[in-house]
Amino acid sequence: MKLNAKSASRLSVAPMMDWTDRHCRYLHRLLSRHALLYTEMVTAPALVRGGAVHLLDHGVEEHPVALQLGGSDPDELAQAAALGAAAGYDEINLNCGCPSDRVQSGTFGAVLMKSPDLVAECVAAMRAAVDVEVTVKCRIGVDEQDPNAVLPDFLTRIGPAGCGRVIIHARKAWLQGLSPKENRDVPPLDHALVQRMKAEFPHMHISINGGITAIEQARGFLDAGLDGVMVGRAAYHQPADILCAADRLVFGAETFDTTPEAAAHAMIPYIEAHLAAGGRLHQVTRHMLGLFAGRAGARAWRRVLSEGAQRDGAGVEVLHNALAQIELAGRARAV
Repeated sequence: MKLNAKSASRLSVAPMMDWTDRHCRYLHRLLSRHALLYTEMVTAPALVRGGAVHLLDHGVEEHPVALQLGGSDPDELAQAAALGAAAGYDEINLNCGCPSDRVQSGTFGAVLMKSPDLVAECVAAMRAAVDVEVTVKCRIGVDEQDPNAVLPDFLTRIGPAGCGRVIIHARKAWLQGLSPKENRDVPPLDHALVQRMKAEFPHMHISINGGITAIEQARGFLDAGLDGVMVGRAAYHQPADILCAADRLVFGAETFDTTPEAAAHAMIPYIEAHLAAGGRLHQVTRHMLGLFAGRAGARAWRRVLSEGAQRDGAGVEVLHNALAQIELAGRARAV
């Protein structure tokens, strides 16, 4: 049985633009039955003003799955949250961490760290509109803010508004002078500050995000008292390393670990259905390039998939050919 969003958030895969689409989430769910998955950020204006409700499409097999919203207008976010809840999402998350210029121009994302009272208004409006949990993903601060002062004040404001669960990316965001890519690496990590927030706000469910690259590291944060761990790029580029043993190691499930081979084979009928509906192979297989990261044959796997999937009319034979490279490398190592 799959967990609810709060229980599943012991380990989650971060919302990542252009990456965590429904095809990516389907793959990740094959690797872990329990980890909480997130959509890419969907803007409230796109849903409410633009009518782009197709952005809410997802499969029942993805659950537990959370919808991340971007926006700063309480009424609009409430309407968008209601649409998300009606679509069946297990959690609605408000983005207060993205540093991109496009997000800043819309007055949402990390810039909202400067407006905690507005965030509280947004949370309260969303919470009143839905029965599912409303959460916030934030940074420890932005620009010249002092995280030691700003972060606890931020949590103090949003908690009473109805946010009992927060995911904290343990880096500042520099809204001027750093690109979104640089904001993922350049600002120093402060994991200790996030851990102190759990001590200061024991009633809040706090997950840590940022710089987490191994399942053992995630377990260390959980053992230290944090409620959850969110993994981003490592879960995308090395999904098997993060997710294959997660149900056993993080959730205590009495189950065999999954394998990338089994996941790849299980993707075949999914891909066939996608192609039959008019989709293209690379739309799915681009998320599978790191499936065998660190394994013998991984380079050949990536080459066959990346080159073959782009060709007109490419079908599941490309995936079979890529799997043959893994099998060939495995036999060579066994000799």
